[in-house]
Amino acid sequence: MKKEYLLAITAFFMLSFTTVAITYAGEEATPVSTVIKTYKEDINGDGKKDKIILKGIPYQKGQTFFKKIWAEIVFPKHSKITIDYSPGLQPKIQFVDLNHDGIKDMLASSATGGSGGIYHYHLNTIKNYQAVDIPLPPPIDLQGQFENNFKAMLNIAETKEVIHLDVSKRKKDYVQIGLYQENGKLNEPSELMIDPVAMHKIVKVKGKGYGLKSYRQISGSYHADLLGILTATWFYENGKWVLIKTNWVKR
Repeated sequence: MKKEYLLAITAFFMLSFTTVAITYAGEEATPVSTVIKTYKEDINGDGKKDKIILKGIPYQKGQTFFKKIWAEIVFPKHSKITIDYSPGLQPKIQFVDLNHDGIKDMLASSATGGSGGIYHYHLNTIKNYQAVDIPLPPPIDLQGQFENNFKAMLNIAETKEVIHLDVSKRKKDYVQIGLYQENGKLNEPSELMIDPVAMHKIVKVKGKGYGLKSYRQISGSYHADLLGILTATWFYENGKWVLIKTNWVKR
């Protein structure tokens, strides 16, 4: 009887120890929030620098992909506010006056991690110690298609520009995949692959101030068949984004 009692006590303590060990290991493996970067910028126009703390929770401990990203803004003598961002890699915040009210705005970004080099963006301004969203520039209306004789066309609706492309260097590949016949005739109508906006860069617009330049990849019959990059430069005025110019960079 005494032997059975001792065995029961021993088993109980072993089970308790195992449970504690598993719980501890689970807690160790659970990612916790981390401070990615701390900024000090005047973002409310009072002439004093505010503290902006960019934080994140990694998808898994030790990984650089953050499943949750946010900014905490500490105003002296006011409540702390939080701005939530999209998950991603390499998160950062840039501070520049994009709505041209004399106060720096916050442009946050993070890479999606996909092969297309696409980034998430959030643009905010601070009004009365509250975060206010500023919409990003809209994607311009693009239409692209292949044409006979190993040609292609890209139409920009906003500017009424038509960009003509010579794709004859890809003849062998296009004939092999059945897009064209040897004589240059299309086997059937086919559109170009137009990516969404991949990134925005802060640029100076001559004679105006800071604006944003957006980048979009245009591909041929498959995504790796890069034809070029279309950029669009935007300037924010009177509560909306105005398209300043577009530029085609052939690849």
